[in-house]
Amino acid sequence: MARAAHDHGFGDGPEFVRARRELNRGRMWLALTVNAAMLAAALVGGLLWNSLALLADAGHVLSDVGSIGLGLVAATLASRAVGPRRTFGLQRSEVLAALANGIALVVVAALIVVAAVGRFGDEPDIAGGGVLAVGLLGLAGNAAATWVLAGGDRTDLNLEAVLRHSFADALGSLAVVVSGAVILITDWTPIDAIVSLAIAGLILASSVRLITGPLDVLMEAAPPGVDIEQLGRAMCSVGGVRAVHELHVWTVTSGFDALAAHVVVDPEADRDRARRELEHLLDERYGIEHTTLQMEEHVPDSLLQVETGAD
Repeated sequence: MARAAHDHGFGDGPEFVRARRELNRGRMWLALTVNAAMLAAALVGGLLWNSLALLADAGHVLSDVGSIGLGLVAATLASRAVGPRRTFGLQRSEVLAALANGIALVVVAALIVVAAVGRFGDEPDIAGGGVLAVGLLGLAGNAAATWVLAGGDRTDLNLEAVLRHSFADALGSLAVVVSGAVILITDWTPIDAIVSLAIAGLILASSVRLITGPLDVLMEAAPPGVDIEQLGRAMCSVGGVRAVHELHVWTVTSGFDALAAHVVVDPEADRDRARRELEHLLDERYGIEHTTLQMEEHVPDSLLQVETGAD
């Protein structure tokens, strides 16, 4: 389904991408500060009260801190000017950072599962009150960080990666709160390992898009929501255009889509006018500003026939 160019963050071109990147960077710095404090609290609490759920949460927060740090580095690299060797600059560093964050989440989830399975049947004494207190603190902090990040432009894969880390960690903190409350009320310690497994599941669920989305960009798949066949038909509806071939649409980085195509026009058509109309169509209807259109004159089949032989 085609999307309007005025939809916030969709295909608004390099200038918009740069402005969006700067705004999102400020949100990530704030989230980094909050997560660093939550990491210290969860780590100390987990070691002090023997809670694997808290340590699992700390591991996830650590991945959040790494995620945000990596996202900030990627945003800085992506902002660098283009050069003669890298004509698009380092803008795809954001995509690579999102992919690295997704893979890191899978590793963290696997480590939590191994530790949780090892605890079944050998649960240590766990201080439910301490776990509950740290869980509530973590829930408040991670909810605040998630709210800050959610206010940014979520078409940015880099920001979306950080946001999904933060959201999953807020859910993890909620699970820790449940674990602490159950232990405090019933003294049933297996809940700690069960909650750890639930946190691992949340982490895995949040990693799916962080892996598939960047891979689509790196493999230069068509942007989500863009129907290439429908786009080609729309281009052929422009006056004087007979056909479109070698049509390619891809994403350079989040919010920056590009298109290249060969456009066959009637011999009597004004090529420059047809090209301008196509550029306007692609910008207004699909939000694609970066286009490379090779205009070709339509030649009737009869003119391509070559007679051979002698009388």
